[in-house]
Amino acid sequence: QVQLVESGGGLVQTGGSLRLSCAASGRTVSRDAMGWIRQAPGKEREFVAAINWSGGTTYYADSVKGRFTISRDNATNTVYLQMNSLKPEDTAVYYCVADASFFTVATGAGDYWGQGTQVTVSS
Repeated sequence: QVQLVESGGGLVQTGGSLRLSCAASGRTVSRDAMGWIRQAPGKEREFVAAINWSGGTTYYADSVKGRFTISRDNATNTVYLQMNSLKPEDTAVYYCVADASFFTVATGAGDYWGQGTQVTVSS
């Protein structure tokens, strides 16, 4: 079993930056794809970003491309999401996900989910 715990969310003004972290425990996730999914109030879950096990392949939703960067540190079992140039429409609960399949994460799904961290961008 894998436990995922997100941190780093908060309130930021439009144009600001936040860095989300997701710490995995239970077993190593160094061979798993990881990703971030978000859900805004009243909306369906939306894929944000995915990274393969080595960090050599990444994939982003068009809505965040060029503003967000996903990365990972397999030595510490942690994945990050650097979010720059934040917009009010980025307001959502952000979930960390892990799965053996990069394709599965890239389609917004996964075997393991964190509890989520709230990101609020004020206008």
